[in-house]
Amino acid sequence: MNTPKPLLLTTEHKEKLEKLVKSGMTPAIIVQRAKILLFKADGRSNDSIADELGINKRTVLLWTKKYRNRSANETLDDILSVSEGRGPKEEISGEAKTWLIGIACQKPKDLGYAAETWTNSALTRHIRQHAAAAGYQRLTTISESSVFNILSKSNIKPFRVQYYCERRDPDFDSKMHNVLLVYKQVSLQFDEEGNLIPFEGQATHVLSYDEKPGIQAIATTGEDLLPNEGQGTIKRDYEYKRLGTVSLLAGIDLQTGEAIPLVSDTHNSRDYIAFLENLNVKYPKEDKIRLILDNLKVHSSADVQEYISTVPDRFEFVFTPKHASWLNLVEGFFSKMAKQMLKNIRVKTKDELVTRIYKYFDEINETPVVYHWTWNLGDIDASETVVTETFSKSVVN
Repeated sequence: MNTPKPLLLTTEHKEKLEKLVKSGMTPAIIVQRAKILLFKADGRSNDSIADELGINKRTVLLWTKKYRNRSANETLDDILSVSEGRGPKEEISGEAKTWLIGIACQKPKDLGYAAETWTNSALTRHIRQHAAAAGYQRLTTISESSVFNILSKSNIKPFRVQYYCERRDPDFDSKMHNVLLVYKQVSLQFDEEGNLIPFEGQATHVLSYDEKPGIQAIATTGEDLLPNEGQGTIKRDYEYKRLGTVSLLAGIDLQTGEAIPLVSDTHNSRDYIAFLENLNVKYPKEDKIRLILDNLKVHSSADVQEYISTVPDRFEFVFTPKHASWLNLVEGFFSKMAKQMLKNIRVKTKDELVTRIYKYFDEINETPVVYHWTWNLGDIDASETVVTETFSKSVVN
């Protein structure tokens, strides 16, 4: 009995074939062909390979011959791939696919349905119902998987929504540059070890400010069951009771890291003025207070401007561009607070929620963290003048 002659594989081809076989992402037909070549390289017979893979012996001979007779320009991918023109001819025409994709790219509500976006089943049902009238009889029996595959090949995903933010602020770039200039100037107030260099003369205290309205006070209707040897998690009754909401106004001192809160039942100009008054009392009278904040109307109302006029040369405001909250460092603090303290919180009263919010700030301020902006400051010239608003004139939105 003759011993089968092993198939000679290059080292590179053998390594690649082994990776294809091990990868869970390789199509089954390619895995089968890769195994044929690897088994032949081990000197196995055509019959044993065919029996193990459950295929015809001629299939083993075909792919062995194809590898041995490869041309110098053929890659391993060329050898393993399905040749053009093989397999059954396509049943759905290109025009039919184009019509199908055109339907998918419309909103269901524009075609008389209640839904805003398609589900695959709803889209398939609509295609089947209207294909004949459009002249595409084949599509009247199309399957959901076929619809999905046609859309996937064109990278059309009408079942998903991705949000974007249109730049509606014509001064976006200049305002962003102005905010980054503040961050650059603040960064220069620290020495190489990260310590704040003492102020000389009149100081300017810089704060990143924003509000977090609508924090819900929620009570449980039953006691939480704490973890024990029988259960590893806190168990909580699904039912709950809403006790109202509060608004948090907060500023982060970018030079000391101190977090300054004000909790209120409302979210209006009076609350904002109360926060400014707290800052006015907190910092030395001869110093300036500079706030980085968004340009909501509540921040520049007539009541606010009237208050500012009573403390001249005290406050300066640097406004972020519209829809650019990510430029405001306090947003990072709010995100941290949501994860550390507000997530899953339950209280017995709304007053308890307020107390615990203030307690969180007390805990944070025991070991304050100075927030630094590090992205895209290399091209900022710190000698430039920051454009601030003092409300000595009308605010331009």
